[in-house]
Amino acid sequence: MKRTTTMLTAVALATAAGGVSAEEMTIVSWGGAYSKSQLKAYHEPYSEKTGVTILNDDSSAEAVAKLRAMNEAGNITWDVVDVVAADAIRLCDEGLAMEIDPDTQLAPAPDGTSASEDFGDLLVSECFIPQIVYSTTFGYRTDMVGDNPPTDICAVFDLETYPGKRSLEKRPINNMEWALLCDGVAKDEVYDVLATDEGQDRALKKLDTIKDSVVWWSAGADTPQLLADGEVVMGSTYNGRLFSVIEEQKQPVAMLWDAQVFDLDGWIIPAGLSEERKQRALDYIMFATDTQRLADQAKYISYGPARASSAPLVGKHAELGIDMAPHMPTDPENAKNTFLYNYEFWADYRDDIDAKFQAWLAQ
Repeated sequence: MKRTTTMLTAVALATAAGGVSAEEMTIVSWGGAYSKSQLKAYHEPYSEKTGVTILNDDSSAEAVAKLRAMNEAGNITWDVVDVVAADAIRLCDEGLAMEIDPDTQLAPAPDGTSASEDFGDLLVSECFIPQIVYSTTFGYRTDMVGDNPPTDICAVFDLETYPGKRSLEKRPINNMEWALLCDGVAKDEVYDVLATDEGQDRALKKLDTIKDSVVWWSAGADTPQLLADGEVVMGSTYNGRLFSVIEEQKQPVAMLWDAQVFDLDGWIIPAGLSEERKQRALDYIMFATDTQRLADQAKYISYGPARASSAPLVGKHAELGIDMAPHMPTDPENAKNTFLYNYEFWADYRDDIDAKFQAWLAQ
C-alpha cells in the first residue's frame, strides 16, 4: 500500500502545471454565496488548469485562533486562508502568515503595471493579498417595516418604530462603531473614543438597549437566512450576501446602505508550510489574484475587485444578466455615508475588546 501511494504521488507531481503538485490543497473561506463566487471564479478554473483538488473549509471567522493553535501544535493543515485585513495584520505581526512580494509573487496587470501599483493602498500588510472591497451593512424585510422603511443606521436601535428581532454579528467589530455613532459620537472621533475603557463601556451601554432583541450570528449566511425566514426585521451582514438574498432569491428584503463599513478581504498563506505546499499555494495565489480572475468574481457577487485594472472588466452577473455596478458598495449612490474601518485599531485592540464583549454577552 505504501509503495502504491508513493507511485500515485509521483504521478500527481509529474502531471502538475509549472511543477506544482497536483494533489489536494485546503482553502479556507467564509462559506455561502461568497465561497460559491470563489469556486466559480478561482477554484474550478485553477483545478482544471492544474489537476489540484481544492478542499473548502468555511472557518475564516475563527482563522486567527485556529492558526495560533495549529502553529502551537506544529501541524499546519491549511494552505491558503481568506481573512479580513485586520486579521491579516495580526497574523503577520505574530509570524503566522508569510510575507509576499507583490512584484515577484503576484501577476502584473495586463498592460504591465506592477501588482504593487495595481493594488496600491489596499496592500495594508506585507502578508496580505487583497481580493475585494466589501461592506458590512444592513438588510431589512420590506414587508415588516410598513410605509416607513429605514434610511438611517440608528433605526437598528429604534425598537419603537421598528419592533422585532434584529441580527448582529457575535463580535465587537462594527457593532461598537455603530453604537457610538448612534450615541452621538462624531464619525471622525469614533476610534479615539473606542480606544478608552469609558468609550468601550459607552458602546456596550448603547448595545444594552437592544440586547434582548438581538439574534447573534457567526456565519455570513446566517442573516440572509434569518431575513428570508422572517425571523428578524433587520440584520447586519456582508453586502454580497444581501445581494444574493435580494436579487437571486427574490426575497422581500432591501438594503440599508447608511454607515456601511468598508473593509478589505483577501488571502494569506500560513507560515510553516513545507516547500512543496508553499510553492503550490503561491501558484494558486498568482492565478487567483490576477486582473481577470478578480473581475470574474464580481460576476457572481457584488464586491468590488481590489485591483484597479479589474474594475473596467466588471460587467453583468453571470447568471442573472443584470449590471453589477449599481450593486457595489463603492457605487456613488450607495456610498453617500460610509464608515471606514480602521484596520490598525482592531489589530491592536481586538483581543482586549473581544474579551470584554464576550463577557458582556454572557451577562
